[in-house]
Amino acid sequence: MTDEINLNLPALDPAAVETKTGTTYPAPFRENVEAREKKVLGDALGLTQFGVNLVRLAPGVMSSQRHSHTHEDEFVYGLEGELTLITDEGEQVLGPGMVAGFPAGTGNGHHLVNRGTATAVFLVVGSRDSRDEADYPDIDLILRRRDGVAAFLQKDGTPYEEMKND
Repeated sequence: MTDEINLNLPALDPAAVETKTGTTYPAPFRENVEAREKKVLGDALGLTQFGVNLVRLAPGVMSSQRHSHTHEDEFVYGLEGELTLITDEGEQVLGPGMVAGFPAGTGNGHHLVNRGTATAVFLVVGSRDSRDEADYPDIDLILRRRDGVAAFLQKDGTPYEEMKND
């Protein structure tokens, strides 16, 4: 669907953007994230300095594994439903109209989980920094860059054998 979008126009209907389902995490860490649905709005609009994703989580689905970024800020805006925001400080409910921000380099691991009975929708905006790496405090996973290429590794630096492409 994204190929049909006219980038000469600055506005679009998000319904016209292809929905992507799944994750690039290695196999042991895909469960509970695999059913995440997102529309990559920033790419559809030709944005290069920051990403914008419209994300839909069915009950029981997580936005990601809990993580922190070294060089990318993230901003989340709740649109529909109720999400549980989990950070190093604990848990907090994020409902429609609420926002959350995660500055780069703080090491504060975060993610959203839909523990409700209805689908939840949120907008996430993040900077796109080619130096960014990520740490996953709850699991044996880190994201590191070598020669500009990002790769998921175990915390001891051992690569995972396979990755699923988004």
